[in-house]
Amino acid sequence: MPSILQKRSLRFVFAANVISMLGSGMNAAAVAWTVLQRTHSEMALGTFAALQTIPAMLMLPFTGVIIDREDRRRLVMWLDALRAIIILVVMVLAFLNRVQVWQLYLMNTLVAAGFWMFWPTITALIQELTPEGAFVQSNTLLLAGVQGGWLLAGAVVGFVYEHIGLGGVLLIDVSTYVVSFLCYFAVRQGRHVVPRAVELRHDIEAAETAVARFLREMREGLVFLREHRSVVFLGTSWALFLGAMMTGVVVTAPLSDRVFHAGATGYGWLNGGWGVGAFLSALYAPALIARVGARWSIALSMLLLTFTMALSPFAPWLALAVLFYGLMGSARGISGIAMNTSLMEQVPPHFMGRVQNTFYFFGTFLQVALALAVGAIASRISLASGFAVIAAVYAVAFGSACWPVKERKPVAAVAD
Repeated sequence: MPSILQKRSLRFVFAANVISMLGSGMNAAAVAWTVLQRTHSEMALGTFAALQTIPAMLMLPFTGVIIDREDRRRLVMWLDALRAIIILVVMVLAFLNRVQVWQLYLMNTLVAAGFWMFWPTITALIQELTPEGAFVQSNTLLLAGVQGGWLLAGAVVGFVYEHIGLGGVLLIDVSTYVVSFLCYFAVRQGRHVVPRAVELRHDIEAAETAVARFLREMREGLVFLREHRSVVFLGTSWALFLGAMMTGVVVTAPLSDRVFHAGATGYGWLNGGWGVGAFLSALYAPALIARVGARWSIALSMLLLTFTMALSPFAPWLALAVLFYGLMGSARGISGIAMNTSLMEQVPPHFMGRVQNTFYFFGTFLQVALALAVGAIASRISLASGFAVIAAVYAVAFGSACWPVKERKPVAAVAD
């Protein structure tokens, strides 16, 4: 772990993620709470979660090629700048008491579109900057930073929302994007593109149109997946996990408000429990992965998520529900580290963007259907039934992680 932190570029990347996730986590929690308080409807939260994925679904099939072709540091900086501008506009409306629910929907739809491009880009950048053989350590620090920021965000929003309001939360989020942008600016200088393992002849590339080259590079990513079944099963678990995790916002706020009658403070405790569990998982995830392997670490995490998600609405006390959320956060941290590490070991750097985006596409597609279904079920049947649907998705992810498939030898990373 100390050897990873000796790399200046990685230190700035990890710092940027801690800071940006603090703002993003506060934004997500505050906006979800605002939507619930204004609409008093789980279905509205389901719509809120589903709308975030529509631009992402349109972009993801194409942005993987861009991630593999362009400088990943510069892409992240552009994404930070654009999201900050969008949030700044809504922040002004919030301070003027003119913000409406549809504007919150639109803001989070656009910001989420940036997130779905940001995360595969930052993962590919981490792979590019990490020395060979140190992927577990770099992913542990990445997830610890992300969840550390989320931990602070979940706790802070619950306790300060009523004092600073939505406008104050959005102001904090904009400020964190500015600091994150400056951190990425300091990572390195110049334009850096990951070299391909095998280049086409220059005369063939010169004869291609831009569209033909783009389509060829997309097909190359699909061919890679067709030839690597272990990556496909890993990505299936990842897509199911993402869809279920991102749908959690639909049921968490109502759990505090309707079941425990704890308001924004209870919502903060639940988010804080998740964040604490995820942050602490960085302490033992590397040892668990080393002992049982990445694949079984993912499977155990999905199994734990299945049971704790199903049990959470039946907790007799808020404290027990917070404990369940802490266990879910811990499982999220372990599975995230194991999944990212497995991808970095099995996927060559010049394919990383396209492979990740394929799985993110199916994860976002699932989120649309799942968010609407869970919102409708929680509103019309029961909140516990909504939790059960999400738990069932985690159970399918467990099955995908356990499915027998021949493992491939890790692919060495291309050095900077």
